[in-house]
Amino acid sequence: MPERSENTSDKYLNLGHTAAENHAKTQQKLYEKHVAETSSVTRRLDEFFKTNIFGFAWHYLKSRFGKRHAYPFYPVDGDNGVYRMQPSDKEGAVTVTLLSDWANDTRESDQIAHLVAQDMPGYTLHLGDVYYVGTREEIRENFTAPHASWYFGKSGSLALSGNHEMYSNGNAFFDHLLTAMYAMEGDVKHTQRAGFFCLENDFWRVIGLDTGYTSVGHPLLEVLFAPDSHLRKEQTDWLEEQVRLGDPHDKRGLIFLSHHPVLSGFRKEYPRPASQIAALMAGASRPAIWFWGHEHRLIGYKFREVCRGLSIYGRCIGVGGMPVETDEPGDREVIGQLDFYDRRVRKKIRRHQVGYNAYVALTFRGNQLTASYKDLESNLILEEKWEVELETGALRHEVLRHTPKLSWY
Repeated sequence: MPERSENTSDKYLNLGHTAAENHAKTQQKLYEKHVAETSSVTRRLDEFFKTNIFGFAWHYLKSRFGKRHAYPFYPVDGDNGVYRMQPSDKEGAVTVTLLSDWANDTRESDQIAHLVAQDMPGYTLHLGDVYYVGTREEIRENFTAPHASWYFGKSGSLALSGNHEMYSNGNAFFDHLLTAMYAMEGDVKHTQRAGFFCLENDFWRVIGLDTGYTSVGHPLLEVLFAPDSHLRKEQTDWLEEQVRLGDPHDKRGLIFLSHHPVLSGFRKEYPRPASQIAALMAGASRPAIWFWGHEHRLIGYKFREVCRGLSIYGRCIGVGGMPVETDEPGDREVIGQLDFYDRRVRKKIRRHQVGYNAYVALTFRGNQLTASYKDLESNLILEEKWEVELETGALRHEVLRHTPKLSWY
C-alpha cells in the first residue's frame, strides 16, 4: 500500500482563486521542503528569497505569460476517444468511480483513494484540479510516483483538467498526466490523448468534457474579461462527428462530466458548455445527469432545464481532497435550487467548519444506474438510482437511501 501523506487539507483553507496566489503556494511548498532537507533552521531569510520569492516570480512569469499547451483532440492515430465500457464483474455490471478536486497529496485525499482501492472499480475518473498549479511534480506526487495513492482501474483511468492545471498552461497535464491515463478495450490499451473522452455501452454514455482549457485567459485580460469555460471547436466537432451526440435515434442515457459547474448557488456558474451541448442535440428535448467539481461542496440540484432542450440532474462533487465547505446559502432563491447538501461538520478550525471529503461510485446494470456517495469514514451518504427508457431517452429517478444528517431542501 502506498505511503500515507503527512499533510492535511488544513493548509488549503483560505486558498486564493487566482493563478498568482496558487503559484506562490507552490513555491512556498518547495521552499519548506528545501529547508527540511538542508537545514535544522525552520526559516532562513536568504533561502526564502532564493527559493521562494524569486522562484515564484520566475515560474509564474514563465508559465502564465508563456505559450499555452497546444490543444490535442480526437481523432488521432485511428483513436476517436470513444470507448466501449468493459464489465467489472461476472454479472456484467460496470463500476466507475468519480473524484474531483482530489489531487492535493493530503491525508484526506489518501484516505479517499484507499477507500476507492478497496472498492476496486473498473474505472477511476478525475474531474480536475491538481493543486496548486498542476506542475509535473504535483502530478507525480498524486498520480504517478510509486508512493502516489491514485487508484488506476483495471478497465481504465481518465482525467479532465480544471483551472489549476491550466495555471501552468496545461503542460504537465497534457504531457505527463494524460500519458499515464488509459481506457481498455479488450486487450487493447488506449492512452488518453486529449482532455475529453466518452465511455459507452448499449444503455449509457459517460461523456467527459474539457472545460479547463478555456477557464483561463491572458493573465492581464482575464481579470476584465472572465473566461467562460466554453467547449473549443475541436471538442464540439468531436461531439458531433465522433460521439454523434445529435443522432435523433440514439436514446441512451447521458451522463456529462466537467470540472466547472453548470449551476451554482454559491460562486460563478458556467452555462456556456450546456448551451453548446443543447445546440448539438438539435433542439431535441433530452434529460441528462451532470457531475462537476470546482466548488468544494457536495450538492444535488433540483432537476431543471438549464437551457432550451436540455434538463439536468446537477451534482456538485468537488469534495475529493480539499477542505469541504458547509456554509448555509443566504439567498432564499438559491435554497430553492437545492435538492440536497451535505452540511455535516467533521471538524472546526478557527472560524472554519470543515465537512466530509467524499467520492461517488457509479454502478451500471443494464438500463439502471446507481450512484453511491461515500465519505472518508466509509459512511454511505446517499444512494440514488436512475433508469433510462431506450425508446424515449426519459430518465426515472429515485432516492434509495441516505444518512439522516444529509440536509434536504
